[in-house]
Amino acid sequence: MEPYRVPVTEGDRIRADAALSLSGLALGVPVAEMTRRERVRPRACRARWSAMYLAHVSFGWPLERVAHAFGLNRATAGAACRWAEDERDRPDYDALMDGLEGALRTVMGLPLVDLAPETGGRR
Repeated sequence: MEPYRVPVTEGDRIRADAALSLSGLALGVPVAEMTRRERVRPRACRARWSAMYLAHVSFGWPLERVAHAFGLNRATAGAACRWAEDERDRPDYDALMDGLEGALRTVMGLPLVDLAPETGGRR
């Protein structure tokens, strides 16, 4: 039997990567550590949960879409978002998440630039 795979758009993966990168930068955890398939240390796990929550609130994604974009299941995304919502009772974490949400929305609102060189039909 083939494993269940959900199609995820390239755009969703890019947005999830942006949330991971911002969370990693702000929390001092390398993205590679947050995205390992093996068990990660608690700090990396919480940084990944923060990134999932950031995607959920910044993009307005339902939990299933968050889970798919991060390559996890819906239960994990739900647990992550519940944890982050509870952590927002801490003023320092709440301020951090407000800043990250604003930064992510600003970056995602920038116009796309086509970096393909103009060849005029030539290669």
